[in-house]
Amino acid sequence: MRVSPLRGVRSGPSAFAGAPPRSDAPSLRVQLWSYNYDPEPTGIGPVSRVLAAGLRDRGHEVDVVAAHPHYPEPKWGVRRLPYREVRDGIPVLRLPLWVGRASAAERYRQELTYMASQFAALPVLGRPDVLVSVSPCFPALLPGIVNVRLRRLPWLLWLQDILPDGAAAVGLVRAGVVMSLARRLERTAYAQAHRITVPSQVFAQNLVGKGVSADRIAVLHNPATRTPGRSDGSSNGERPDGLRILAMGNIGHSQGLGPLAEAFERSPALAGHNVRLVIAGHGVAADEVRRVASGRIEMIGLVDDSRLESELQRADVGLVSQRYGGAEFNIPSKLMNFMTYGLPCLAAVNPDGEVARIVKEARCGWIVNSTRAEQLPEKIAELSVRREEIAERGDAAAEYARRHFSAARYVEQFEVPLREAIGAWTG
Repeated sequence: MRVSPLRGVRSGPSAFAGAPPRSDAPSLRVQLWSYNYDPEPTGIGPVSRVLAAGLRDRGHEVDVVAAHPHYPEPKWGVRRLPYREVRDGIPVLRLPLWVGRASAAERYRQELTYMASQFAALPVLGRPDVLVSVSPCFPALLPGIVNVRLRRLPWLLWLQDILPDGAAAVGLVRAGVVMSLARRLERTAYAQAHRITVPSQVFAQNLVGKGVSADRIAVLHNPATRTPGRSDGSSNGERPDGLRILAMGNIGHSQGLGPLAEAFERSPALAGHNVRLVIAGHGVAADEVRRVASGRIEMIGLVDDSRLESELQRADVGLVSQRYGGAEFNIPSKLMNFMTYGLPCLAAVNPDGEVARIVKEARCGWIVNSTRAEQLPEKIAELSVRREEIAERGDAAAEYARRHFSAARYVEQFEVPLREAIGAWTG
């Protein structure tokens, strides 16, 4: 189903052009609750870091409440007690959690222990002018609801995933008591929030279908969280022969990389073509991909920033994959970063979803249906002999990203629903 803009929902790069924040508007004390935060290299963590730093640079006082770093793999050790730190001049309260993502039970345990940590921390959090809660973590919406009711706070809900839908689509939650409780929490959070920001019109349509008033929703595409720098030469720096495709970030259920990797390795369509798929990242589905990876796929794991920069500089095409199970519940941030680097995007996604819409609108890549894995190697075989087209679409990607995915512009737009949440709050 194709999605048209919803009446009353503000959207797009000029959504707030008529009402930018006033230069004489008072600064705000913003408390950002973000399960994921810097130094986590992928997913929501970098997006939250960009927002916090951008609001700070616009003169606001920002405090972050986050979990101990753990995503996409627990490489930062274990902390059993809360602790405070300062990152890039921003104070961060870190809360403990029991890390685990290998099964549905471990995921429940991880998120519920974080929710418990948030409840325990409520007495020391203070009273900001406005609370911003990122979802996920989905259970963390409950202490958010309690906090805004007890302290009588304006609340902006910053949706990055629609987790009841996403969890159902990848089989983590099935119909029953857990899903019923999740739906109830979802409805309560939407009713309590004074404003809700979402990263796509698909999200907005989902919320309106659940009874959320369109005038309480603002659509803001996530910003790029990286800017092109200089490679340190950690992968020899030079651009290799053949077609080099880069996938990066979380390797989870929702990315659906396993079937795509298997089709890429085994497809006769790629016989005689010099192509390579480099996968940078980690996640619960990494072993599934590793089992089928052989000659054409290189899995380099979760790499440091300089190595990732090198891989971005050497790549010809960025691969964005998204498992489609009847609902679109997240927008991969790697899309914005690939485009910012001038990499055309090969999107193995729902052809009628938001990622496909962006790629079509920007004329920055190619779309294959994620439910038909064989289409991926067939398209790659075509691209291996169309280098001029790759260059043209890479230029289009960079230009679109410059106009739409600027971090500074995103923060400026975000400030509008932030202040509107305060204005909508009745005290």
